Amino acid sequence: MSKVDEQQLPLFELDLSNVQPATSVPVVASVDEESPFSKYIVYVDESGDHGMQTVDDQYPLFVLAFCVFHKRHYSEQVVSALEKFKFNYFGHDQVILHENEIRKEKGAFTIFRNREQKLQFLDELTGIIEYSNFILISCVIDKRSLRKQADMDSNPYHLALGFCLETLYEFLQEKEQHEKKTFVVVECRGKKEDDDLELEFRRICDGNNRLNKSLPFEVLFSDKKAMSSGLQLADLVARPIGLSVLRPEQENRAFDVLKRKFYCDGGRAGVGKDYEGLGLKIYPAPESEKPR
Repeated sequence: MSKVDEQQLPLFELDLSNVQPATSVPVVASVDEESPFSKYIVYVDESGDHGMQTVDDQYPLFVLAFCVFHKRHYSEQVVSALEKFKFNYFGHDQVILHENEIRKEKGAFTIFRNREQKLQFLDELTGIIEYSNFILISCVIDKRSLRKQADMDSNPYHLALGFCLETLYEFLQEKEQHEKKTFVVVECRGKKEDDDLELEFRRICDGNNRLNKSLPFEVLFSDKKAMSSGLQLADLVARPIGLSVLRPEQENRAFDVLKRKFYCDGGRAGVGKDYEGLGLKIYPAPESEKPR
């Protein structure tokens, strides 16, 4: 696929040259200050196995990633960019971007004629992540260290969920959106798993958290076939985060982009630094890391 192919859809541009002005302005309901909903939406995905009975030596981590989007930017920019990307490469948008299938070239991702085309595909996808504005809140659970603490009854998913929800609340406090309802969207995994997760989610939000506060969040379970753009992006970021912790010396271009997304000290002026322990929590904490 040529980068200069004029038939391709520009991902973050909107061509208005052929759009005729409307004869009347439609009335659009605005989200005013009285809305019960916050301006943000959260999409969640994970990487690795959260079970404690076995530990994969090749990937002994569990990673939970929260992608926090401003609803207007998400709806007007991010969703359309992903749709155009799919049209450019597949000719339709009925493809779910899944990190594992892309990496292993399974399912719909057998389209690459050569390595150069796959690299271009990955470059453009990374570009969408880079130019999409979202806040990243993530927790990496090192199951090896957790087992050394003889804490076999711990559930890595529940531990990570608590850390991420607490940090999400702190972010929303900064944005003065912490008193409004924020929806947290997760992918369905199975009835038992979903029931367990919902119970833990509600327990944390009812005040069983480090902040000792009720958290105004509501969990939504999304079917795998829903083709949510936010869930697809969350799926793409989770594994690079885990690899950055597991093999910090290994080149990881995706994580280099994600560094500037993490919730951190200093706001916009501090992006890309001082995110350890805030936007990126590692548990149990490495000995070299100072307590938060």
